Amino acid sequence: MRNLNRPVRMARWSARHPWRAITGWFVFVILCLGAGIAAGSNAATTEDFWVGEAGHAESMATEGGLQRRPTEHVMISSRSGPLDTAAAASAVRDLTGRMAELPEVDSVAAPVRSKDGTTLRVTVVLKGPELDGRKNVVPLLGQTAKVAAGHPGLVVEETGSPAISKGVNDQRGEDLALSERITLPVTLVILLLVFGSVVMAGVPLLLALSSIAATLGLAMLASHFLPDPGVGTNMILLIGLAVGVDYTLFYLKREREERARADGRLGSEALVELAAATAGRAIVVSGLAVIVSTATLYLATDVIFSSLATGTILVVAVAMVSSLTVLPALLVKIGHRTERRAAKKAARLARRGKPVVTKPAKPENGRVFGALMRPAQRCPAITLCVSVLVMLAVAAPALGLKLIDPGKDTFSRSIPAMQVYDRLTAKFPELLVKHEVVARSAPDRAGQVKQALVELGRRAQTDPLFARNTEPTVHTSADGRISVLELAVPYPAPSDRAIASLDHLRKRYLPATIGELPGVETAVSGDVARGQDYVTHENSKLPLVIGFLLLLTFVMTVAAFRSVMIGLIGVVLNLLSAAAALGALVAVFQGTWAEGLLGFDSLGAIASRVPLFLFVILFGLSMDYQVFVVSRIKEAMDHGMTARAAVLDGIGRSAKVVTSAAMVMVTVFAAFVFLHLTEMKQMGFCLAVAVLLDAVVIRMMILPSILLLLGERAWWPLRPSRRAANAAPTTRTLQNVI
Repeated sequence: MRNLNRPVRMARWSARHPWRAITGWFVFVILCLGAGIAAGSNAATTEDFWVGEAGHAESMATEGGLQRRPTEHVMISSRSGPLDTAAAASAVRDLTGRMAELPEVDSVAAPVRSKDGTTLRVTVVLKGPELDGRKNVVPLLGQTAKVAAGHPGLVVEETGSPAISKGVNDQRGEDLALSERITLPVTLVILLLVFGSVVMAGVPLLLALSSIAATLGLAMLASHFLPDPGVGTNMILLIGLAVGVDYTLFYLKREREERARADGRLGSEALVELAAATAGRAIVVSGLAVIVSTATLYLATDVIFSSLATGTILVVAVAMVSSLTVLPALLVKIGHRTERRAAKKAARLARRGKPVVTKPAKPENGRVFGALMRPAQRCPAITLCVSVLVMLAVAAPALGLKLIDPGKDTFSRSIPAMQVYDRLTAKFPELLVKHEVVARSAPDRAGQVKQALVELGRRAQTDPLFARNTEPTVHTSADGRISVLELAVPYPAPSDRAIASLDHLRKRYLPATIGELPGVETAVSGDVARGQDYVTHENSKLPLVIGFLLLLTFVMTVAAFRSVMIGLIGVVLNLLSAAAALGALVAVFQGTWAEGLLGFDSLGAIASRVPLFLFVILFGLSMDYQVFVVSRIKEAMDHGMTARAAVLDGIGRSAKVVTSAAMVMVTVFAAFVFLHLTEMKQMGFCLAVAVLLDAVVIRMMILPSILLLLGERAWWPLRPSRRAANAAPTTRTLQNVI
């Protein structure tokens, strides 16, 4: 009994007290979800997103009460022909009166006519911080709709950052519902093909969904320590279904193997303990590896990555606990049911005088898996070279990677507010982009600072990159310490011209004007600055995160298998699969050839969060396959097989279940390709390709080829005698213990 590890002890208790374990699990899920709902979610504020110089500029502006405010624009135009001035004026009065009465509205500006005279624009400023706009904008949209209904001869429509944010949020909710409708049936079909039983196929889904429910509650509680920017739920659903099904699948597969091997000599309780001694330990190692690798996202010091890390860590931990506690209890109850049916069948046959015929065990893998494994088995050196060259060729496009921070200009045009936004910026191009120059000085220098900012604005207007014929606007705080200059740029924020205008402003006009005033602190923010500074911030953190990721992955693998070589192999193979996935992502999404195929508008670049997210999450998920495959190989060696025989046996036994688990993950991730948000499309595509390459090419061709070529050297410095001492319990040894 002393030789049994903790997963076995947990499985033993659950197996002996199945109803307690099952009841306890669902009580835990209800308590987590209930506590989360009661506490509510703590949403991230604007301050949580401040990064770099742009963040510093916004901090200074907020200090003076000059921060960005949630702003909506209502356009009034004619349905056909020239604008009826009288009718438009009536609509403006109606709109202004309605908006002014709303408690969410701070101010309503006078109407502004477009240059061609066909459109009037009314700007409405909302109360509260910028990020609160999307929840406060609903009454405004309702009043705009009423004005439109009251003036049928005019087109009255509304857009702005709050309306766009609400539209994106609504679309994200619809997309998640769509991904669930795609993922759950496909996952169920895959599990049915693996197990051939509705009950056994339903167990992984039940545990995955209950783990997700518990995690959603825990994530709400965690948001009071790390604010939620609104993306954590996506990650919990994405990763929760993937790893929840994976862990359960590995455990179920091992229990069925032990049941077939025991051939009726052991009861369900003992079989569950056998599965826990092998698959249970692998689940613990794999789960801890995912948690540790994901934790490196905190090093990015970014509210979005921190939220993604928190959601992933929580859902992996909960899925791991469910696999070690309630799953053994469910398997015992299902096993008892199977045993009773078998006993009844045997009794019926005995009464009829017929012998009980045992069906021969099905082969571990079919022809497809055998064909995939055959090249590595027969020609490991050639298979290794060809496979690596193919992966490097797929990775090659990553050398041309371009990063972008996707802003509102990149959102789907199926959102009504985005369609209105395009019409708004066509009529009023000065609203496309605004730079904000913020200066902080002593109050008695406010006049001097304002004069310098006005001079800066005049010089910028001589530059074709900036909007002309618009008077530079300078706002000064009540105490005279903070001044803000707004400069318009008639180009979309992600465009090269808009980025160049920021460069001219920061390096040319700012130093030559207000930058020459001693004792004045300056910084530039705005639509372009936010995106550029965020990309710069991410690039600066990337080496640190990846460095720790490689180190921790190596240490975890060495600690799990007591082999330096296995640790090095794992790190190199994870890098190879990540690079190949990134190359495929660049080849598909950075160009335009796949736009019609996958339904997206190319950004000409990759969302800045995707590469870092890819490396961290993929390293964690790849450890799933690495741990389960290598564990089977090491187990075979511990039982006396040669290095070559152990590799073929271990990979042969795990190929089908690993590939089935990979298909579940690929299905989950690929469902995100059908979403509208380009960034989510990129993440889903990248992870789906990465998992597919990792499960098929890496684990069935490259890994076995390397291990076959290295032989015993792959397990250095672990000696055979130490391997034997660390051998996991087998059916015979566990029978002796019991």
